[in-house]
Amino acid sequence: MEAGGLTQLAPAFTGFGALFLAGLAADTLGRRTRLPRVTLLLLLGIAVGPSALGLIPAAALNLYEALSAVALTMVAFLLGGSLTRDRLSERGRAILCVSGMVVVVTVIGLTLGLMLIGVPPELALLLGAIATATDPAATQETLRETAARGRFADTLRGVVAIDDAWGMIVFALAMVGAQALASGGVETGHVTGALREIGGATVLGVVIGLPGAYLTGRLKPGEPTQLEALGLVFLTAGVALWLNLSFLLAGMVAGAVIANRARHHERAFHEIELIERPFLILFFLLAGAAMELGALWQVGALGLGYVVLRIAARLVGGWIGGRLGGLSAQDSRWIGPALLPQAGVAVGMALIAAQSFPAHAETILTLTIGTTVVFELIGPLATAQAVRRASRD
Repeated sequence: MEAGGLTQLAPAFTGFGALFLAGLAADTLGRRTRLPRVTLLLLLGIAVGPSALGLIPAAALNLYEALSAVALTMVAFLLGGSLTRDRLSERGRAILCVSGMVVVVTVIGLTLGLMLIGVPPELALLLGAIATATDPAATQETLRETAARGRFADTLRGVVAIDDAWGMIVFALAMVGAQALASGGVETGHVTGALREIGGATVLGVVIGLPGAYLTGRLKPGEPTQLEALGLVFLTAGVALWLNLSFLLAGMVAGAVIANRARHHERAFHEIELIERPFLILFFLLAGAAMELGALWQVGALGLGYVVLRIAARLVGGWIGGRLGGLSAQDSRWIGPALLPQAGVAVGMALIAAQSFPAHAETILTLTIGTTVVFELIGPLATAQAVRRASRD
C-alpha cells in the first residue's frame, strides 16, 4: 500500500488507540465504583460520539458493524459453550422455564398494554416481539465483571444463550400476525424467510461445530489454540453474514455442539475468553457512540409506556418462570431484572419490521433506538444488582 493509502488509515488507528486507552480508564473507574464497566463504556462512547463531542473519527465509526459481528459471535460461542449436558441436566428446567416465560409474558404484556394506550394492534404486536430481545454481550460482561458463580449465574447464562432464539421465533410469528392484522392476509414469504434464517443458522452452527469439536484441541492437547478459536469465530460470522443468517444463533449452536461433542477438551473456549476483551471494549464504546440521543426526546409517552411495560414483563415473566423452573423465591425475584439489557438484536428486528411495514417505520425505529439507549444504560446496573443480591442470599 502506498504512503497516501496508509495516511488515510491514520484517523481510524488513532481513534482505536484512543478508545483502547479510554476503555482502560473505564476499567479503572469501574473497579473503584459499583458502576458496571459496560455502563461506563457506553456513557463514554456517548460522550465522545456524534451525539455529543463528536471526537471519534468517521473511519472508526464505519467499522462498528464489523466489530459488533465479531464481538457478538465471540459472546455467542461462550454462551453456547455454557449449554453442556451436565449443566442442562442440572439446570435445564430452570433455563427453559425462565427463558420461555420471559419471552411469552413480554410479547403478550407489551402487545396488550400498548393496545390499551391506543397503539394499532399490528404495531403493538411488532413492538411486543421486538421487546423480547436482550443484549447477551452486556449480560455476559457484567457476569464476568462481578465474578458471578453458582446456580443463579449459571441459570442466567443459559437463559441469555437461548432467549434470543425464542425471541427470533416469536418475532417471525409476530411479523406474520401483524401482516394479517394490517391487511387481512398472510404472505408465505414472511414465514419461509423466518424459517430459513432460524433453520439455516442452526444448520450452519452444526456444520461448523461438528468438525470443530473433532479437529480443535489437537495441536495443543486439551484445548483449542488461539488461532483455532479465531478461525472458528471469523468463519462462523463470515458465512452467516454471507448467507444472511443470524451469526448470533449460529455461534451459540456451534459453541454448544463443540462443548458437548469434544471429549478431549478441558476448556473448549478458554482462548476466546483471553482475546475477546479488546473487541468488547471497542464494541461497547462504538455502540455508545452510535446511539442517537435525539431519539430519546422523540419517543414521548409511547416510549415511557414501552419502558415501563417491558420492565414489568421481565419481572413477572422471570418470577413465574423461576418458580416453575424450581428456582428459589429469591432467585426468581431477581432473574427478571437481570434480563433488562437490550441492544443490537432489537435494533435488527426493528429494521426488518420497518422495511415490511413502512407506514409504521418511523415509530418502530425511533422507539426502538430511543428505548435501547435507556435499557443499555440501566440494564447492566440491574444485572449487577441482581447478581449481587441473588448470590449473597
